[in-house]
Amino acid sequence: MHKLAAIQMNSGSEVTANLREAGRLMATAAAQGAELIVLPENFALMAKSDAERVAAGELDGSGQIQDFLADKARTLRVWIVGGTLPVLASKERVFARCPVYNPEGRCVAHYDKIHLFDVDVGGGESYRESARVEAGKKPVMVKTPFGMLGLAVCYDLRFPELFRALLEKGATLFAVPSAFTRTTGERHWALLVRARAVENLAFVIAAAQAGRHANGRETWGHSMVVDPWGEILAERKGGDPGIVSTFLDTDQQTRLRARFPAINHRRMV
Repeated sequence: MHKLAAIQMNSGSEVTANLREAGRLMATAAAQGAELIVLPENFALMAKSDAERVAAGELDGSGQIQDFLADKARTLRVWIVGGTLPVLASKERVFARCPVYNPEGRCVAHYDKIHLFDVDVGGGESYRESARVEAGKKPVMVKTPFGMLGLAVCYDLRFPELFRALLEKGATLFAVPSAFTRTTGERHWALLVRARAVENLAFVIAAAQAGRHANGRETWGHSMVVDPWGEILAERKGGDPGIVSTFLDTDQQTRLRARFPAINHRRMV
């Protein structure tokens, strides 16, 4: 079995401070035996404004945040799903990019968030992520020692067709870096994470932001790992930063998919 960890953070608007905290938590997780570490959405920057997010945008393949992730993967000898970071799509827009690094420090794949959070939550709380973020266009799968890893980000959880597309490509586990609002997270976070696990008979590793941030936003936290039967294997119930870790029993998943072959029972209607 392989050990993995989801990192929960309360990221602010200073990249250097966020990287320092992410590095500390990842080093602890690696020391505890984690082989795969998943960071939350916006782990390096919870921007105060759209302009600040674009100003922090990096070129594809280079920049402070990407160099940090490559270095940590190499020095800690772990796989890292790098939450999301802003990567320039143009002078005025960025991708919300989720990169994956192997233990050699090489970026082996990246996913650009497809579904952008343009919603009115209620009580005057509203978001327009598409104002400065360019939507991605394709699902992304990564072959890892832990299985076929499908990538999704936060609001993507509400779109089961993305996870089905990844399942068609052979997904056995999903990494979902997130920053759910407190309002939506309290009602839907665990429900959605468990639903995506159950319907695809797959593990879901959901790393989240938690608490009140410098930009005034409040996130739900509750980072968790869910197994293919919908059981929560590990969860950080408090709203503080920290680590959620557990082992993946892939043999159990194989047996479950064989005796309960719901995936093979799908019919087009």
